[in-house]
Amino acid sequence: MADLDSKVAEWLKWDRNEKTSAALQALLAQKKFDEVEKILCNRISFGTAGLRGKMAVGYANMNDLVIIQTAQGFLKYLVRTDENLLKKNGIVVGYDHRHNSKRWAELTATIFINAGYPVILFGDVVPTPFVPFTILQYGCASGIVVTASHNPKDDNGYKVYGPNGAQICSPVDKYVQKSILENLKPLDSSWDTSILVNNPLLSNPLEDIISRYLNYINDEISPQSKELNKKVNVLFTYSAMHGVGYKYVQKVCDLVNARILPVPEQRDPHPDFPTVVFPNPEEGKSSLELSFKCADKNNCNLIIANDPDADRFAMAEKHPETNKWKIFTGNELGALFAWWMLHSFKQNHPDIPLNKVYMISSTVSSMICKSMSKIEGFNYIDTLTGFKWIANKALELEKNGNKVIFSFEEAIGFMCSTQVLDKDGISALAQMVTMASFVYNNGKTMDEQLEEIYTKYGYHVTLNSYYICHEPLVIKRIFERIRNIRGENIYPESILNGKYKIINVRDLTTGYDDNQSDKKAVLPVSSSSEMVTFNFENGFVCTLRTSGTEPKIKYYTEMCAAPGKDKGGLTKTIEEMVHGICEELFEPKKNNLKPQATD
Repeated sequence: MADLDSKVAEWLKWDRNEKTSAALQALLAQKKFDEVEKILCNRISFGTAGLRGKMAVGYANMNDLVIIQTAQGFLKYLVRTDENLLKKNGIVVGYDHRHNSKRWAELTATIFINAGYPVILFGDVVPTPFVPFTILQYGCASGIVVTASHNPKDDNGYKVYGPNGAQICSPVDKYVQKSILENLKPLDSSWDTSILVNNPLLSNPLEDIISRYLNYINDEISPQSKELNKKVNVLFTYSAMHGVGYKYVQKVCDLVNARILPVPEQRDPHPDFPTVVFPNPEEGKSSLELSFKCADKNNCNLIIANDPDADRFAMAEKHPETNKWKIFTGNELGALFAWWMLHSFKQNHPDIPLNKVYMISSTVSSMICKSMSKIEGFNYIDTLTGFKWIANKALELEKNGNKVIFSFEEAIGFMCSTQVLDKDGISALAQMVTMASFVYNNGKTMDEQLEEIYTKYGYHVTLNSYYICHEPLVIKRIFERIRNIRGENIYPESILNGKYKIINVRDLTTGYDDNQSDKKAVLPVSSSSEMVTFNFENGFVCTLRTSGTEPKIKYYTEMCAAPGKDKGGLTKTIEEMVHGICEELFEPKKNNLKPQATD
């Protein structure tokens, strides 16, 4: 109790935010000492995605004091690693529309400016991709964006990029975490944002970056494609999901001659996301309900959407005969984008040989790019989950004289060039509306185009979902059981009473891969997250992993048919196998796991 008393005294001494201080006092008055201990004796950890968590009092949550401690520590880290670059070009800071986002961006800017370093602070809410774009445009020492992406309204986050424009990778996160812990005491000056007024070290890049970003999009979409967009004149219903996207998407669509009709209730930024519990178009019908109504009312057959910070992209299409809506999965969109980006590249760069061209996807995403590469002659590489891995691999490839034309993750994340070294829902939208004009002009629907892609390169049937689990010990127990299901270090050998045999196990938590001669995994290993992949005799692949930002146990599965072969019973088989894996390995009833909500 003495340690808790000292933590309480420390918090009340350091915290100058009246709301969070009052919240702690209220917990103490109600004698909720277990809760107080939980939030003060534990600390939210800085990882490769930075910070993300609930906005509330305590070191375990997101609040003014934690942000100040984080910014102070991050500043010291940057000073140690490349002070010259920091002095010369400073850092860029952006923010979304969530509660506290602007304030935390300003607190961060205050800390860096007090130390004498320039800060490029956006003067309005911006899409997350604008921050990595700005790093490359201005040569900044780092970039920070205050956002929780598509998380619920009570969450916020602090996402950090390196000087190369990509998200930081391990071990940088460990160094930053160490630096934060060494600089926990907030300086008096860290609270006083008045230093930002008319400060020569502070600049607002918004108009210049908008102009540069539009120039980038203008260069990516050919004049012929812009003319075709105007001629075909497809109408798209667009949802910004109460986020930051609409203003910038409208500028991009005007540039490429695309016509969008925004969902009025979700067009403008709103920190409380009043029409959606989970503001994530990846969730499906529950998040797109208003989009369907708007599209139906206006006789529109295509819906496009961004998540709130506009780094993800989603699409749905109404079947012309049944009038039913199809929501494309991230893997299906990946197939469409891969086909289109290759088509466009060959049209616009006939002089560049395809043996110097690459596509990248994460290891839990569909292998459609790999199948395409075998037929078309370009190169394919997979990486660990997360655009930090994809972006850094793309940088490495391009430094060696190659060209990366497309990268994606199944979680509706798409990188259509290396001008933005992260998923970018706005440049993806520009490519998709242009692709739709091309496809519709040829008398096909997007779904029919997808069918053609699968006919040529092989059907790729995927089934991905997740279980909610708020108990880390339960998650740990589940994966320990998987690794020792038939004795110590003996993984499952089959499912459904031996009906489907497992021929390979790769565990990127422990570094085990029985497909390698030395049993050691080739891809990077992380003991701080769970990730196990099973390859089955019938070609079925299943990866089980935990989320880095949400309380989820996820599963990703795929089966592929050979090019020209009918998909036949693939869907039925994959459904049977997924059910077997979930029941046998996760034991959802025993572990009280909540499945993903179905619409």
